[in-house]
Amino acid sequence: MAEIIKVGMAELKVSRHPSILTTLGLGSCIGIALYDRIKKNIGMAHIMLPSSSIATASSNRAKFADTGIHDLIEEMRRCGSDIRDIVAKIAGGAQMFAFATQNESMKIGQRNAEATRAVLAGFRIPIIAEDTGGNYGRTIELSSEDGSLKVKTIGFGIKYL
Repeated sequence: MAEIIKVGMAELKVSRHPSILTTLGLGSCIGIALYDRIKKNIGMAHIMLPSSSIATASSNRAKFADTGIHDLIEEMRRCGSDIRDIVAKIAGGAQMFAFATQNESMKIGQRNAEATRAVLAGFRIPIIAEDTGGNYGRTIELSSEDGSLKVKTIGFGIKYL
């Protein structure tokens, strides 16, 4: 039986097979799910913001796309994964609230998704599936068995990526 491991907001975790990583309440946040196709190691990060450039020295690195993804990949390597065997799936990045202004800085979900894509591209990790955008929250579960990502939404049902 696979162990179910919860990943909280601004956290990241890595696990070996058999296991399931899950994170709840992805609104504008992004869930990054990494899967090692050879060793079946899995990793997940629940990032809140696109860049650590605005962070103070004491900030949690897992909170940001740039540092959180870097640290997640390093944890996967420590678990024995080769970066060439890792693929990614992402979910979240919603625009949860309507704003009267069209100010780009308020589009945090979209900015999180763009930053996530750019960081993963920089590491040459392909995004093989994604469920981003919209105006609704998501809960995700990543299985080490086959790398499937279960995406649960209120009002939109369940889908597998």
